[in-house]
Amino acid sequence: MNASASTIPPLRRGEVDVNGQSFHVLDQGEGPAVLFAHGFPDVAETWLTQMAGVAAAGYRAVALDMRGFGASYSPSDVELYSALHTVGDLVGLLEALEITEAVLVGHDWGADVAQRAMVLRPDLFLGLVSVSIPFLPRGEVSTWDQLRNDGLADRYYAFEMMKPEGHLAFEPAAASIPSALYWLSGSPATGEGWDPIDASRGMLRPAPVSVPSWADPSYVSSSIAAFQKSGFDSGLNYYRASDITFEQLSAFKGVPIRQPALYIWGAEDGLCQLFHPEPPTVEQLRASAPRLVDVIRLEGVGHWPQHEAAERVTAEIVTFLAGIDWPDTLHDRTEGKSR
Repeated sequence: MNASASTIPPLRRGEVDVNGQSFHVLDQGEGPAVLFAHGFPDVAETWLTQMAGVAAAGYRAVALDMRGFGASYSPSDVELYSALHTVGDLVGLLEALEITEAVLVGHDWGADVAQRAMVLRPDLFLGLVSVSIPFLPRGEVSTWDQLRNDGLADRYYAFEMMKPEGHLAFEPAAASIPSALYWLSGSPATGEGWDPIDASRGMLRPAPVSVPSWADPSYVSSSIAAFQKSGFDSGLNYYRASDITFEQLSAFKGVPIRQPALYIWGAEDGLCQLFHPEPPTVEQLRASAPRLVDVIRLEGVGHWPQHEAAERVTAEIVTFLAGIDWPDTLHDRTEGKSR
């Protein structure tokens, strides 16, 4: 599929009934489908640049406010945020839009959900672009237990966020969203950016700017508005449900991603620096994703590659899509389904 369109297709916004619940969905372009999943704290609009580029290249770009975020279904029960539910949302969205197969693009928790979807439903998902989070198969020990075993129970940032009152630290959204965008990015001076195990370098310190130079002001405003309405508690359930997912996926222990995959990460991302202080090679990551085509390291970029290096990320996604073996017959969007 070549990027031959001279204009960007219009963006469609709507509510879609997914497995009996309402989800806010962005839909742009026509052709083979690419489904975008965001993380915390974020909403579907984080992908607008990539969606436009993918749609202009001849694909159908779809992004949703994930369960617990924005205008989408947000149950309070932590157990309803396990991978079986969040992957089920992606599967149900494809069904609702009459899409038979798709490539997944995910960032942060959206990458984690997309990775689980690749393992759980290889019949539906043809390829994966994982942004900021490399894939690790289900192992013997959960992520949180491993962090505790490493002596990080009192230091790793997420343990505070997982507490019942963890969401209160993110209020008000007008302060926390600019803070998270700035401190998690590559903008701070060396040694001042976010460190996931150093509370003095936390993500919620007051930001020196209301809108980072690399961010679209309209995106920042829409993100703030979304969290002013939804709050942060339901989004934090992705962290709280992680051990539930670990138990549910015991039958998939050690199962790799077998579809084509691409990993994109920012060299200044504190999370990436913690989990792979030495830059991972393609060969190393192919142990868990044998068909990984490349690892893209973005210098000077932090946790928000889709914004900090928006055009580069878009170009890498479009290049990756061109290498996918798309089925000859793909169901297009039925008019009115997302209205």
